[in-house]
Amino acid sequence: MVSKRNCLRLAAVATLGALLLGAAGPALAAADTATPAAPVAVTASASVAASITARPSVGSVQAWQLFRVTGATTGLKAGSTVTLEQKQHGSWVALPAATQTTRNGSYSLGVKLGIKGVNELRIVSGATASPVFTVTVR
Repeated sequence: MVSKRNCLRLAAVATLGALLLGAAGPALAAADTATPAAPVAVTASASVAASITARPSVGSVQAWQLFRVTGATTGLKAGSTVTLEQKQHGSWVALPAATQTTRNGSYSLGVKLGIKGVNELRIVSGATASPVFTVTVR
């Protein structure tokens, strides 16, 4: 049920909208015939696309041997959590190896792998992922 008060509010809003649209019409038409606007320069305050780099300390290890993955992030907040993911049977699986980024965006992560063979790995934080890198477990 619509009350009389709500009907009056709706009528007032519709009237104001029509008045504003009527006043804006000539201004928009004048803007369309004006000279084209100059391209807008991107300022330094524009957000930077987030990215992550990753580099393993070794290319090959024994099963369960500790190695490090280091890298840097850009566009992520300091203290963001980065997690190691491993490709298993065609899908990415998060491993129990995570750390937080430092103030300057770098990170260092200790890793032990047990699946023998070539392991495809990447570092992720939210929707941002590093390029895939490999470590062979002997």
